Amino acid sequence: MKYVSKKSERDEQVVEHVVRHFGPLSRVAIHKLTKLRLNTISSLVRNLINEGRLVEAGRSDNPMGRKQILLRLNEDHSFVVGVEFDDEHVIASVLNLSLKMKSTVKERTHLEGGLEGLRRQLLTCAGRALEQAGVAGRPLLGIGIADPGLVNTQGGVVVMSSTIEFWKQVPLREIFEKEFKVPALVESKTRARAVAERMLGAGEMIKDLIYVDYGRGIGAGIILDGELLRGHRWAVGEFGHTHMVEDDTACKCGSFGCLEALAGSVALESRIHKAISEGSTSQALALAGGNADKISAWVVLEAARLGDKTCSALVEQAGNYLGLGLANLVNLFNPSVIVLDRRLELAGEDLLDQIVRVVKRQALSHSTEDLEIRFARLGEEAGVLGMGLMLLERHFEIPALKPPKFMIEPMPRPDPHPAAPTTRPPSDQPFPAAPAREAAEPTVI
Repeated sequence: MKYVSKKSERDEQVVEHVVRHFGPLSRVAIHKLTKLRLNTISSLVRNLINEGRLVEAGRSDNPMGRKQILLRLNEDHSFVVGVEFDDEHVIASVLNLSLKMKSTVKERTHLEGGLEGLRRQLLTCAGRALEQAGVAGRPLLGIGIADPGLVNTQGGVVVMSSTIEFWKQVPLREIFEKEFKVPALVESKTRARAVAERMLGAGEMIKDLIYVDYGRGIGAGIILDGELLRGHRWAVGEFGHTHMVEDDTACKCGSFGCLEALAGSVALESRIHKAISEGSTSQALALAGGNADKISAWVVLEAARLGDKTCSALVEQAGNYLGLGLANLVNLFNPSVIVLDRRLELAGEDLLDQIVRVVKRQALSHSTEDLEIRFARLGEEAGVLGMGLMLLERHFEIPALKPPKFMIEPMPRPDPHPAAPTTRPPSDQPFPAAPAREAAEPTVI
């Protein structure tokens, strides 16, 4: 919870908050929503307009009575930066207060430089995005980083990553705050995408939702009753490391038979390369320009949609594992909607239908009766949008008035037996006379 020391500061943020969520609004509408006095609202609005935080947005269209001047948030008054990365790409975007992207920088992730090289790349991409946005001189509210690993959000530290082996115990928040001198927020890429899909995409503001992030890693962003789950040690949603079968399929986490090792993008790539090396024919080879080394999981998914027999079999196998894993999530968390990574849509509706069938067969029928499973609507921008949403929610949070110091800090008590002075003052500087005793005031509890 944020605190302010003045009621006027708190009331300004109340006005700004309701205009952001319900605007454009008139002063009268703000009064009805906040119960602040109209003359107070007029004074607050005047200050907010002078500071450039609110702007006038025409007049109301009410059929009767005086047309009221409407107010809206000045969406270009200040900005946030969102950064998302994994072992394939880094994306950095500058977003205004309505989450419109002012600039975007995207490039391949440079893993060959190790930890220091990736650290420099992330900072450089964020800096380039700010330069290209042309927002110099306007407030930067913060920077949000969506990381592919296990993230201690409270400490701003990346604990580890199963897809970037050297990325361990990285104080990412400290690194960005030192470089840009603004608050930084670090969150897992999966949770950032879950927030974005719920607020802006396929989640449609549903309160109980699970988002499945698919790639070399497989994660689950879990939102229950509108709250994003993180867990005791920030490890909620490590879906890819749930145990699926008893076999010798090794996972990078150190275990065997994990969902990620069986159905992740690396598993698809490994199996198609093995099939081709053993003489199998596949459209995937043509889609990759005849170069087997360039066949990615995304090529396999697309070839399956086109009807390629080999790729269809591989995708069906992966879909079966995904369906089994999702059935477990349904039984554990009872969501109303599951949103699948948009990249899985490359395989077409057949993959979605297969996953739905497996979930309905394996999960409790009570929990799947009105369950919806759908593809995500947001693409590669989902992570930066999610971080932008989190930063803005934190910035526009309505603060509480800071309680008086005596209520939150223990006050020193007078010593009932003060030590006698060891020396007397000079004779020309006598001790001051004791003040006259006043009538005791009643103690206020």
